[in-house]
Amino acid sequence: MMRVGLAHGNSNMMIHPHMHETWDNPNISYLSPPTPSNYPFPKPITDNHCPNLGQSELSDWVEDITKHLVEDLPENLVLPSLSQNSNPRKFTSCTNDPSRSNNSFDLQIQPNTSSGLYHHHHHHHNHSNCNNNVYDQGLNLITLLMECAVAISVDNLGEAHRMLLELTQLASPYKPSCAERIVAYFAKAMSNRVMNSFLGVCSALVDHKSIHSSFQVFNNVSPFIKFSHFTSNQAILEAVNGYESIHIIDLDIMQGLQWPAFFHILATRMEGPPHLTMTGMGTSMELLVETGKQLSNFARRIGLSFKFHPLATKFGEVVDVSDSMVQSRPGEALAVHWLQHSLYDATGPDWKTLKLLERLKPRIITLVEQDVNHGGSFLDRFVGSLHYYSTLFDSLGAYLPSDDAGRHSVEHGLFFREINNILAIGGPARSGEDKFRQWRSELARHCFVQVPMSANSMAQAQLILNTFSPAHGYSLAHVDGTLRLGWKDTSLYTASAWTCSSSR
Repeated sequence: MMRVGLAHGNSNMMIHPHMHETWDNPNISYLSPPTPSNYPFPKPITDNHCPNLGQSELSDWVEDITKHLVEDLPENLVLPSLSQNSNPRKFTSCTNDPSRSNNSFDLQIQPNTSSGLYHHHHHHHNHSNCNNNVYDQGLNLITLLMECAVAISVDNLGEAHRMLLELTQLASPYKPSCAERIVAYFAKAMSNRVMNSFLGVCSALVDHKSIHSSFQVFNNVSPFIKFSHFTSNQAILEAVNGYESIHIIDLDIMQGLQWPAFFHILATRMEGPPHLTMTGMGTSMELLVETGKQLSNFARRIGLSFKFHPLATKFGEVVDVSDSMVQSRPGEALAVHWLQHSLYDATGPDWKTLKLLERLKPRIITLVEQDVNHGGSFLDRFVGSLHYYSTLFDSLGAYLPSDDAGRHSVEHGLFFREINNILAIGGPARSGEDKFRQWRSELARHCFVQVPMSANSMAQAQLILNTFSPAHGYSLAHVDGTLRLGWKDTSLYTASAWTCSSSR
């Protein structure tokens, strides 16, 4: 057990969460609830009047079922990596629990001890506040979903197709039950996987404007994106302190929502504002140019010298490292920021991305990782993503009604896209490239040294968490120099900072 104290440090070096991450942009819109014309699932003919499941029902089921029924999995399908690495990491303290001290808290990180797939076996508990029929229906759906995953893993596509037809008829993303919602999305992704196996189609069209809209909704309704932005900005701010020229490379800048607060701190530095260059990377030059205009206008209003380079390519596919868009000038502090996601391939091959980072030798790399497995076999990815996204669905269902427009936007516009990419598109057999299981481990194995997240980063992460009711169940941990934000006892996002050993 590790005890960590919260020292607020120098407030002048902090980026306060009350600095809003929004633009005065009338073109930014929120998605309305999905309609049959643009939604891949049919609306139910009749309303479901069953009460919603308990707030932690789905994630508890998934962990409990895989733990107790792993012995039913055929012996030749039990992979070593399924034992621990597929599941989100567990931690035992919730720092927004009012019963705990605001100044210090105890932490204990525990990996899930077992996972697996199963069939034809039920493990029941007493749930006094849950309708038994709803419980049994959800349990049966998850059972069938796991049986289907086993069938896909052994290329029994005909049997998988039969089970998927049943799942799509039984589960709907419009139902109050988190179990039915996530089963509907997983069934759709697995249907795409089966179809791709027949047709050989492994890619999907990406609607970046729709993704950005859903991403902004996610930023508004949960603490995860703000946590990623403010903790990374704080680490960059501390690393470049005192430099008169700063260059930031954002590996997937999207709308640039995280940077206005950072700009504001730079513009009000006691020693005077620096000159800031930013390279924003992405796949759509049109959206990059619009983001650059917004950032440039904001910088001009606050008196910050700023230059923006839009680079419509993937970081791992950059050929000319001498290009001024990625290379820093003498005396310039280079920072690289990477908020990872599974919405699409933002950076290209992992090994090429790592090689380029080694060549650039940035003063600071800020990395925010999802605690979900993106690589390995199909079963690896299925088990890991089912644990991970069932917890994310639970976290939204804990305080957002089932018919909430924002919740639908996030679940359909973000979570489903990620599930689909992990299951239907991802994997070395389809992409031809192995994905790193954990970037932190890869950076540590090469020429990078971890920079512990500071007390100021921890303090403002706690401030972000304090804007949400303790009843919402979010939890924060400071472990081994990283910051981890999760729901209840499951870690979902981990923020860390790194520097090249030759840049120290």
